[in-house]
Amino acid sequence: MPAQLPLGLRLPDTARLDNFVPGPNAEILAAVRHCATAPGAAMLYLAGPAGSGRTHLLQAACRAAQSAGLPAAYVPLAERATLAPALLEGLEDYALVALDDIDAVAGDTAWEEALFHLYNRLREAGGRLLAAALAPPEQAGLRLPDLRSRLGWGALYALQLPDDATRLRILTQRARDRGLDLSEDVGRFLLHRCPRDLPALLALLERLDRAALAAQRRLTIPFVREVLGREE
Repeated sequence: MPAQLPLGLRLPDTARLDNFVPGPNAEILAAVRHCATAPGAAMLYLAGPAGSGRTHLLQAACRAAQSAGLPAAYVPLAERATLAPALLEGLEDYALVALDDIDAVAGDTAWEEALFHLYNRLREAGGRLLAAALAPPEQAGLRLPDLRSRLGWGALYALQLPDDATRLRILTQRARDRGLDLSEDVGRFLLHRCPRDLPALLALLERLDRAALAAQRRLTIPFVREVLGREE
């Protein structure tokens, strides 16, 4: 059985549980780790705003399950335009199914019914479901009452956005993953001068990585200022 859905999708190398900086979300990280690798059925639902780590945790959970020899499927529902509800058929045979951005299909009858039936099949098969959205099931815009209630049966966790200290640790960790040396001074400079939401900061780090490689320069504050000046 394949380790993930045959969608031409590859889990990012950076999506690992051991490089997730939990900050205030340490309990959630432990719950996701248990869901990914521990035996027995489990249903977890993660609610949190963009930048709180929802996607990282779901993808990392699938990677952890795969490393443990368990088949796992990651389904990015935000890409519904290129997907079809029929792809959920048969996923009950996987040990772990991670459904990201459930609210992206809210209000779509075909998708909601397919998710409802998948939930029931997974539960009957003793599988594990890890779901995520911006809001809890009752506030995610889902119209099918039975789907809302099913998603509320398991453990519900609310992810918190990282504070500045945690953002700095995340930037440092991601830079290390890229082979970059990001000093604390440069990290703090980025936090104070750039958009504070994490996706924007990580996208900036990627651009700085490319610029540093092209210029054969280290990430110093003068160099970062130079790159930012060119972008303005």
